Amino acid sequence: MATKGKEWMKTRSDVFDFFTARNLFKLSSDGHFNDPDSISPVKIGKESNVFLAKKGDDKVILKIYRLETCDFNRMYDYIRFDPRYYNLKRNRRHVILTWVQKEFRNLHLARDAGVRVPTPYVYLNNILVMEFIGDELPARQLKDLYPKNPEAFAKKLIYEVKKLYKAGLIHGDLSSFNILNFNEEPVLIDFSQTTTLENTNAKDYLKRDIQNVVAFFKKCDLFLNEEKLWKEITGKKSGRAYL
Repeated sequence: MATKGKEWMKTRSDVFDFFTARNLFKLSSDGHFNDPDSISPVKIGKESNVFLAKKGDDKVILKIYRLETCDFNRMYDYIRFDPRYYNLKRNRRHVILTWVQKEFRNLHLARDAGVRVPTPYVYLNNILVMEFIGDELPARQLKDLYPKNPEAFAKKLIYEVKKLYKAGLIHGDLSSFNILNFNEEPVLIDFSQTTTLENTNAKDYLKRDIQNVVAFFKKCDLFLNEEKLWKEITGKKSGRAYL
């Protein structure tokens, strides 16, 4: 590795472990974003940190999974019921790196189905590079920016979930934390938990997603019917989901 890379990783050891710093330098060297010294934090999640980076004059998002503090047992419990990963071994690093690959794959599948999600650009081990959603600042989570017209926003959100279901996928962790409100349009994020309809827990995940959506819009004085919402998403529509 070039001396510059070794020096950069040494100076950043207080922020990133050596493995992550090496991956960042590799991604930067390959042109996926500018000088890694220029990245800035956006938020800290349950298992990952999100950063803003520049690529030329554009912006990209870096999602970096923390290898030492991730709840890899929770990750494994999600993955082991996904038929795409039945042969996954219960090894911390392998589970976490598979989790990142899984999110990259799920984002592509959702994007191909026309679902409003950030475009995934590339991943390397514990780092995912994807589209920046926002203007000057990153778009805010729905929990922090309630829609001006809850009913219109809910209809758009349900339409996105229906497209995801039609593509054979369940988000698995849908909530106001994992939905962006960008100019009154919903953008779904955090697809690491997303799984196929063949997952033995798929119905439970969808039920929980619906309950989370219903609970959020209740705060906006919009009352949704869980049973009708289920039927609408799964193609067994029986009347409007709005009360």
